[in-house]
Amino acid sequence: MRTIDNLRRSGIGIEPHQGIVDAARSMEHAGVGCLAVVEGEHVIGMVTDRDLVRRGLARGLPPDARVDSVMSTPVVTIDADADVHSAYALFRSHAVRRLAVVRGDRFVGILSVDDLLVDLTADLADLTRPVEGEVFFAHHDAAVPAER
Repeated sequence: MRTIDNLRRSGIGIEPHQGIVDAARSMEHAGVGCLAVVEGEHVIGMVTDRDLVRRGLARGLPPDARVDSVMSTPVVTIDADADVHSAYALFRSHAVRRLAVVRGDRFVGILSVDDLLVDLTADLADLTRPVEGEVFFAHHDAAVPAER
């Protein structure tokens, strides 16, 4: 399965010169906890709700402080057509919760650990159905007829 197939929603970007309050409002409006910081179509950083609190609010930055002053860099990216198992490897090796999904150099979305957990949970639920049938409903094979 391709990485792009696991995106729950399109990624939302913010420009580096915009304020941290703008970032917080965009996150609230979209119901997300992370924005890509983009220049044109290129992702140059990521800003999370945690970045806004720890690097902005906790340090007393003014509300008009620029997003690029609190963003995380470098950005770990994955190609939109890469196999999803490559995403697992990147999450493991970089210890991040989100990957910027790109097609060439163009930002197309954000893949989160949460996205993969939701998919994995649904897959595991599908796999447990036959087992549940045996355990809870005592499905047994028919008895073999005795030979005469």
